[in-house]
Amino acid sequence: MTGKRKSSGSDMKKVDAHRIRPGEYRELPELTDAMLARGVWKKAGKRTGRPAKEHKKISVHLRIDPEVRDAFRKSGAGWQTRINALLREHMPR
Repeated sequence: MTGKRKSSGSDMKKVDAHRIRPGEYRELPELTDAMLARGVWKKAGKRTGRPAKEHKKISVHLRIDPEVRDAFRKSGAGWQTRINALLREHMPR
């Protein structure tokens, strides 16, 4: 990551040192199904959800002419997928 990290504006040492007292639990709202539905679920630090693809794509650094890249980018979202489809069509069999 480049540049400076943005400060949260909180005194994190003070936050870490605070111990929740029993009376503070009354301030917490009851969790509802709607609240849980908005949650992002993670397992071992990774998001759960869509299953992994059988044939994962790989990241490749490819040098192409700027005009080629610009033309595909101007064609809208999914331009990299369209390049992949063209390469697949012309792939040696």
